Amino acid sequence: MPESPGTKPSVLFVCVHNAGRSQMAAAWLTHLAEDRVEVRSAGSDPGERVNPAAVAAMAEVGIDISAEVPKILTVDAVKESDVCITMGCGDTCPVFPGKRYLDWKLDDPAGQGVDAVRPIRDEIKTLIEGLIAEIAPAKPEATA
Repeated sequence: MPESPGTKPSVLFVCVHNAGRSQMAAAWLTHLAEDRVEVRSAGSDPGERVNPAAVAAMAEVGIDISAEVPKILTVDAVKESDVCITMGCGDTCPVFPGKRYLDWKLDDPAGQGVDAVRPIRDEIKTLIEGLIAEIAPAKPEATA
């Protein structure tokens, strides 16, 4: 996926409010891929803050997203990303030739309690693990 050797692939997660699904996805990718992927997230109509149930659900797995702030989706963010993953934002995400677009059908955690957000969190983790295996697989350990 990277255009030249040594270039990290970049992923943009987009949902409407950038307060739940896209924040959890960005946190999972950052956590699981470590420094192998550049990660962005944004919303077509950003909320005022990250969903407290999403913050709580991620904290349960040792990932702190409490300091994250919803961000507005910009054309530049899409242009600078190799993969754009939408999560319920419909047609509001700009499309550019040469980019890869995926649409993940996930329940919206807005207005849900942490019990309802856990399965969404876990589904996102599974999707992220598959994405990492595809775009940024771990380098094999050197053998002695």
